[in-house]
Amino acid sequence: MAQRNTWQRERVRDALADARGFVSAQSLHAALRDENTGIGLATVYRALAGLAAAGQADSLQSPEGEALYRACAMSGHHHHLICRSCGLAVEIEATAVEKWAQDTAAQHGFRDAEHVVDIFGLCESCAAQKA
Repeated sequence: MAQRNTWQRERVRDALADARGFVSAQSLHAALRDENTGIGLATVYRALAGLAAAGQADSLQSPEGEALYRACAMSGHHHHLICRSCGLAVEIEATAVEKWAQDTAAQHGFRDAEHVVDIFGLCESCAAQKA
């Protein structure tokens, strides 16, 4: 079922586009609340889920298990390098990962395999600050 394009959804989309890196629904809601938009947390969750389903937002799970979202700059299937410190995210293509996933699935008799691969680490700037 397609979501209606409401002003609330557009405001969530704009806030997501303004965010740096991946953000949680709660932090996005807090930013919208600080702007007195009147948009509720449930609306933020619905809007983010709809944007992710439509390919307009990336969604991933943090190492702590929290759902995080980011405005999608790359269409189609892709992966991310994500800084654990500052949240910087870089979209990457990973041909070797794609081949490995398909080969591994086939070796075990699986078809139509899908996968999610995100790499967490420290970006060059954060690593330099830590050194």
